[in-house]
Amino acid sequence: MGVRTSSRARTRRSTAVVAVAMVAATAVAACDTSSSGSSSVSGTSSSAVSAAEEPGDPNTAVAQDLPDNAVDTAVGKLDGLVDSLMESTKIPGMAVAVVHGGKSVYAKGFGVSEVGTDRKVDADTVFPLASMSKSIGSTVIAKLITDKVVGWDTPVAENLPGFALSDLYVSQNVSIGDMYAHRSGLPDHAGDKLEELGYDRDQILARLRYMPLDPFRITYNYTNFGVTAAGESAARKAGSDWETLSEQALYGPLGMNHTSSRFRDFEAEPDRVVGHVQDGDNWVKTPQQRDPDAQSPAGGISSSVNDLTHWMAMLLGNGMYDGKQIVGADALLPAVTPEMVSSPAGSPDARAGYYGYGFNVSVTEGARTQYSHSGAFSMGAGTNFLVMPSADVAIVALSNAAPIGAVDALTGEFADIVAFGEVRHDWRTLYAHGYAEMNKPSGSLVGQQPPANPAPAQPLSTYTGTYQNDVYGPAVVGEQNGKLVLALGPDGKTTHELTHWDGNTYTFTLRTENAEPGSISKVSFAGAAGSRMTVEYYDDGTSNGEFTR
Repeated sequence: MGVRTSSRARTRRSTAVVAVAMVAATAVAACDTSSSGSSSVSGTSSSAVSAAEEPGDPNTAVAQDLPDNAVDTAVGKLDGLVDSLMESTKIPGMAVAVVHGGKSVYAKGFGVSEVGTDRKVDADTVFPLASMSKSIGSTVIAKLITDKVVGWDTPVAENLPGFALSDLYVSQNVSIGDMYAHRSGLPDHAGDKLEELGYDRDQILARLRYMPLDPFRITYNYTNFGVTAAGESAARKAGSDWETLSEQALYGPLGMNHTSSRFRDFEAEPDRVVGHVQDGDNWVKTPQQRDPDAQSPAGGISSSVNDLTHWMAMLLGNGMYDGKQIVGADALLPAVTPEMVSSPAGSPDARAGYYGYGFNVSVTEGARTQYSHSGAFSMGAGTNFLVMPSADVAIVALSNAAPIGAVDALTGEFADIVAFGEVRHDWRTLYAHGYAEMNKPSGSLVGQQPPANPAPAQPLSTYTGTYQNDVYGPAVVGEQNGKLVLALGPDGKTTHELTHWDGNTYTFTLRTENAEPGSISKVSFAGAAGSRMTVEYYDDGTSNGEFTR
C-alpha cells in the first residue's frame, strides 16, 4: 500500500515555514502559559474565548474589544518597526503594505533592491513570493470553482492524464482540496530535490508515484508538488496552462499588472529585487537567483506590495473587489477556514494550528480568527502576509533576503498592536531562533573531522558505473583525473566530485535551495563489488537514498 511506518528527519526549505510559526507559539507558551502570541499557527490560552453576550451565531468567537483607532495606531507605528528591523537584521530591502476599509492605507519600500547599488525599493518593486504563491493560487482555484469548472473535491487524476501515487485508492481519490490542504500522504516536500536536480514539472509529477505514502487525509505533510499537481489538473480542465489561467482568472480582473507566475516575467521587470544570502555578518548577492517555474502553482509568483493590496482587498471583501464579485464567497470560504490540523495542540489548554486550502488558519489569544502564509527561498526571499477579518485589516511584508524571520516578526508585531494596542511578544527572537534552527547545514558528518588513518578505498573502477533509483533516476559514477565524480539528474547535469572519507565511504559538499552552506552528504558503497550506493542527502523520506548498479 506504500504506507510508511516511521518518519525521517527532512529538510524544510522554500516553504510556508509552518514549523517556524509553531516554534514561536511554543516558545511563547513556555514563557507564559496564561497567554500566547498571535501566531498564525497556534499558541496557548486558558480563557481567551468568552461566551457570546449578544444574540448571533453561537459558533462565532467573541474577541476582546479592539483598542480605539486600532488599525490607524498600528499603521502609524510601521515606519519605526520596519526601520528597527532593518537596522537589527541588516537585510537589504523590504516592502510593506496594509489594506483596511477596502483600500490600501499604507504601501512603502525600504532599503535597496540590490546591495552595492542605489536602486531603492518602493511599493511597485517586484519580489518573488515563494510559498505565498499557494494562497494566491488557491484563489485561482476558487475562481474556477465559482465558474463551476472544478470543485475542491474534484480528483486530481480526473483531469491530469497519467497521474498516480503509490496507492491505487489514493491515486483515484486524492482531490484538489486534499493537495491544497497537504493531506495526500505524500512525504514532506516531496519532489523538491528532483526540481533541484533539473527535472521539469511533468517529470517530477510522474515520479511522485514511486514515493511512499503516509495515511491518507489524516497526515499533514507540506508538499510543493502536491499543490502543483492540483493546480496543473485544474488548469487542464480549464483548457489552459497554469500561468495563463492565473493571469486571466485573477491577475487581470484584479488589476495586478506586475504579477506573474512565470520566472521570465520576473526577470523582465525593470524594477525588481535581487535575492541575497548571508556571508558571515554581511548580506551578499545570491549565487543563483531562484527559478521556481517547475513548482509555479506552489511557489512561482512574483509581485509587488501595491499589486498585492488588490488581492488582499478581495480577500477582505469575501471575493468582491471594486464592486465586482471576482471569486464566489462560498468557493473562497473553505480555503481560509480550517480543513486540516497542521500542528496538534501540545496540551489540553492549547490551541491547535490548522491549514485551509493554501492558507494557514488560526485563532489568536485575543479570540480573533486570522489566516496567513509565509514564503521562503534559501537563495534569497522571505515573505509573509496576515489577514485579521474581524478587524478588517491585512498586511503583507516582502524582503529580498534569505529567511531569518524578519517579515514574519513584523506582521506578528502589527497584529499585536491592532489587537492589543502594543506588541505582546518578542516575535523577533522567536522567529529568528526558529529560522536559525531550520537553516543549519545538513548531513551526519557536519562538524566532524575526517579519520586520521582512514581505511583504504577499493580501486576506483570498483565503484564506477550507472546506478538506478526509482525516485531520483540514474546516477552515474565515473572516474575523472583520478577522482570519482557522481552525476545525477537529466543528462547527468548535476555533478559532485567525491572525496574519500573512510573505507567505502565518500563525501561531497553542496549548497542548494534545499541544502544550507556547509552541508555534507555521505556516499556509501556496499554489496558485491560496490553494487549498491547510498547517498545520504537523498535518504530523506521520499526515497531510501539507495541506488543499485
